[in-house]
Amino acid sequence: MSKKLLQGHAMKNLMCWIPLALGVTSVAVANECASKPNTEQFFPSSWGIDVNNSRFVSPNNTGINADNVHRLELKWAYGLSTEAPRFYPLVTPDTIYIGDGENGLVALDRESGCERWRNEDAKGDIASSIVSAPTRHGPTLFFAHRQKGVFAVHAESGATLWQRGTTSEPLPLYSGSPLVADGVIYVPISSQEIGLSINPFYACCTTSGGMAAFDIETGEQLWYQPTIEEPAQVTGSHYIFVEKWGPSGAPVWSAPTYDRKRGVLFYGTGENYTAPATDTSDAIFAVNANTGKRNWVNQFTANDTFNMACVAGTANCPEDEGPDLDFGAPPVLGNDRDGHERLFVAQKSGTVSALDPTTGAVVWRRTFGRGGYLGGIHWGLATDPEQGLLYVPISDFPAGLALTNDPSPGMYALNTNDGEVEWFTAKDFSQQAVAEAGFWPGLSAGIVAAKGVVVAGDLAGDIEAYDATDGDVLWRYKTARSFPTVNDVPAQGGSIDSHGPLLVDDLLLVSSGYAGVSMQGGNAFLVFQLNDEAADSVETSASVESTAGSD
Repeated sequence: MSKKLLQGHAMKNLMCWIPLALGVTSVAVANECASKPNTEQFFPSSWGIDVNNSRFVSPNNTGINADNVHRLELKWAYGLSTEAPRFYPLVTPDTIYIGDGENGLVALDRESGCERWRNEDAKGDIASSIVSAPTRHGPTLFFAHRQKGVFAVHAESGATLWQRGTTSEPLPLYSGSPLVADGVIYVPISSQEIGLSINPFYACCTTSGGMAAFDIETGEQLWYQPTIEEPAQVTGSHYIFVEKWGPSGAPVWSAPTYDRKRGVLFYGTGENYTAPATDTSDAIFAVNANTGKRNWVNQFTANDTFNMACVAGTANCPEDEGPDLDFGAPPVLGNDRDGHERLFVAQKSGTVSALDPTTGAVVWRRTFGRGGYLGGIHWGLATDPEQGLLYVPISDFPAGLALTNDPSPGMYALNTNDGEVEWFTAKDFSQQAVAEAGFWPGLSAGIVAAKGVVVAGDLAGDIEAYDATDGDVLWRYKTARSFPTVNDVPAQGGSIDSHGPLLVDDLLLVSSGYAGVSMQGGNAFLVFQLNDEAADSVETSASVESTAGSD
């Protein structure tokens, strides 16, 4: 793909933008680059780079590696209209698609950052990666909007083709990234009740999480698998007249993993919102990809009942409040060094496990750090088939739980055969370092790996590239700062969380800022590029003090 993407720059101004006559909202911006995007190739194919959620970018798709990563320099910055960006970009030979808050879905020229078009049907809260697939309408983009459900948008014109949500849950929340495979879009389903629970007069809670499958051509729902199959019942009351309900919860808010050989979909769940607890919360599911029927379920933390009323201190918090130890990181399907297929799963508790993908049985298990509601492991792992390593980012943010273990934020590299630590690079969480950074430096966002290198952003706003062989920091850039922008919207970086960085061709893309609980908001979308003149680079490997150590 890489050569075609680079060749696409020469074609970017040869074709005019022509909207589809579909009667939907799509805006071509005046005095901007209104040419039609080149849609010959798209990258990546999913939130996890591939359907296995490996988060590994091969040399065919990026030229960035351990030898040249120090030459990355900021190319341009774009000021977002939200301080809590939740999208993962999609790239073509000449275009970068992003989700920009109240501007909706935006197509940017990848060389200059100018707007090609925007789709304002999707404005508000694009909450997922943007993925693509060919349909009868042509090249089509898919993504999830937290409240509005799944969108299908024409990649060349920006016109909305269809918009759908599940009818199987009364209060769905679309918080996870969809996966497109073999003509089907698989959509994680969470519940709005996680937030509604704050209201002490709300009768909490009756809904569950789940996984839905839709036809990519029409948006028709093909099947829905709830995480809790038994209906909720009244379990008591508070304030005399406000009913309590259960069981509920077990949301799915991370991307699923597709095993094409077995025809199986894997995904993780979160906590129960209310009692009684079920055996499907904080669990890994394996379901038939054609029907949604369960193959197996493996629960890792029992009796974890928690909702946002526990944070707010209101009446809907369960009496036996749990630690809130979701599976936010998608399962990773890969091989160990001996060629055995494994499903690598990681939890907010800080526990990493290798499972037999056929049965769900645990092959090995390791725990790092102390966990917490921002991780432990929060958003995602990465594998490296060349090194035989599993890269594990640890956050260990010091809040949310009655924690007794010492924190251990940083990047771990594990032997895929047994989970033993090959190297560990610690984050400096000394009182002085946290004061200077302005925030906790743990690794909560998803990470990405390429040949000889692992890239991660932290909650204090730094982005770093680690040497895959020993954990040395090869390049570091502080994004928690202000930036001039190509769209003249003031941009300020902040915490790097959620989907994390993307590598493609000679570019590194990342959103800086995440206005969540205990995080620093920001609105900077940053595009870095390899500079051929290594001597001109300010932040080279020589200027970075390594924090590598051993476990």
